[in-house]
Amino acid sequence: MHYTLISFDLDGTLVDTASEIAEAANRTLAAIGQARIPADRITPLIGHGAHALMRKLLAQLQLDQMDPAHRWPVEAILQAFDDHYAQTVGSSALPYAGARETLQRLRSAGIKLACTTNKELRHALRVLRVNRLDGYFDLVVGGDSLPEQKPHASVLRTLAARLNCELAQTAHIGDSAIDVAAARNAGVAAWAVPYGYNGGAAIGDSQPDRIFTHLSEVADHVLSPQDPPAA
Repeated sequence: MHYTLISFDLDGTLVDTASEIAEAANRTLAAIGQARIPADRITPLIGHGAHALMRKLLAQLQLDQMDPAHRWPVEAILQAFDDHYAQTVGSSALPYAGARETLQRLRSAGIKLACTTNKELRHALRVLRVNRLDGYFDLVVGGDSLPEQKPHASVLRTLAARLNCELAQTAHIGDSAIDVAAARNAGVAAWAVPYGYNGGAAIGDSQPDRIFTHLSEVADHVLSPQDPPAA
């Protein structure tokens, strides 16, 4: 298969951002008088965007406190989270091994590249910039860039249309069931990495077309003159 466009998820695929997201969430909780929560309880909530994460966290706190009648000032809390995340974003994020080299190889070969994330666009752009990954992408789509977010079919279809690429020659790679579903819904190849944030579930449970144990394998596969057998 000759691929002309590869779309990459951001959090948990190209860059490890869990610690700075957890820190922003905990600063927000502290501001409303709540105790800090271990990062390993927050990390599984990553994937649908920062506001969705914070809403889920507040719902968990209600259950923990056995007070379903409690009403959080949700909009004010979300605004507070935005303010805290604006301070922590890019502060501790680190690219996964091989991220920069993989993007460079693909771009040098003329493959169009996109970053497709449910993270708000301004935060996504900062993470990419701080990690020196921003110069590789033809298009970056954030969770607030389009009317819908992943896994809606329109996200990757819109991306491919904007870059004048055929869906049959497009692949999306991510770390979660959301990414696999986004690719399936759009009709593009569904690729995955086994690390990242998938709520504690094995990515193989989502049955992606391929699982790459290292990002460098993505470039090896795309640039290979022959299509090797599926894993």
